[in-house]
Amino acid sequence: MNVLVTGATGFLGSHLVDACLRQGDKTRVIVRATSDRSYLDTLKTVEQVHGDLTSSDSLRGAVEGIDVVYHSAARVTDCGTRRQFVAANVDGTVALLDAAKAAGVRRFVFVSSPSVVASGDDQVGIDEQVPYPAKPLSFYCETKGEAERRVLAANAPDFVTCAIRPRGIWGPRDYRGAIAKLLERMRAGKLPDLSGGRVVHANMCHCYNAAAACLGAAASDRVGGKAYFVTDHEVTDIWAFVRELAEMFDVAPPRKVMSPMVLRLLVEVCELIWSMPFVHARYAPPLSRYGVSLLAKTATYDTSAAVRDFGYAPTITRAQGLDELRAWVRANGGLATFLKEVSR
Repeated sequence: MNVLVTGATGFLGSHLVDACLRQGDKTRVIVRATSDRSYLDTLKTVEQVHGDLTSSDSLRGAVEGIDVVYHSAARVTDCGTRRQFVAANVDGTVALLDAAKAAGVRRFVFVSSPSVVASGDDQVGIDEQVPYPAKPLSFYCETKGEAERRVLAANAPDFVTCAIRPRGIWGPRDYRGAIAKLLERMRAGKLPDLSGGRVVHANMCHCYNAAAACLGAAASDRVGGKAYFVTDHEVTDIWAFVRELAEMFDVAPPRKVMSPMVLRLLVEVCELIWSMPFVHARYAPPLSRYGVSLLAKTATYDTSAAVRDFGYAPTITRAQGLDELRAWVRANGGLATFLKEVSR
């Protein structure tokens, strides 16, 4: 098939490109002039179209002759105004939807996130029937949720749309995700244990598994207008996993367990300060309801809908993924070099 991947200069997007090429798809990407295209430049068969989601002209050219759009581009930073998040995550998605439908694209796979239904409380084994919360945890959660709604509402017999919700995507080439941030903070001695002394479970999703889910959904006739959780097989004890990472990369694990009461107070103070637009626009908060929920609240998901509708099955185990991640970090200069990229 002829496919278009957005966000291809990012982490998951680059793995989506790899998966499409392995499948034999003719692959096109849309990239901004300022993006780091060093990895894409090594893939000689990938067609690069310069533009962005705010340009209707570049979108029309990008979707021409395309069968499937994989939309993974998004604003995922911790700082920025609501307007910036809406523009990137909602307006950009709607513009791409409109351009794709007008061009006769047959399939539109949106990379969403379980964050669209995050409540700030424990969520154990939840499925896709859980509604969007009345009060999203962040601008990111709010705008990804709105974008997902727009994608699913656009489904039609001749334009099949769906959303894939991988949680905690991890693996090689990730300089901005959870593992990178955890290692950076542990190496700096700035990561307290936020578990409150209890076991916190979570599902994660290796980048290979997330990419495989996207391709599987694109090939199915049962996904129209639906969203799907996808995860690795394993349920992860978050803070045991943090200690495993620390040992693997020879950094000091968290020593201090923060009191839940103190943590709650600090989050409230940070949320109050970061409610001021000029602060939120310039700086990422050290603590937030959303950030704390990722490390202090259990979040596990039922993936049976993905199994049923497109045969989802993880292609790599956590042990295999960790071995590959360690090998990738070593092959690219070691932890110090990796963390320099993380902090850029």
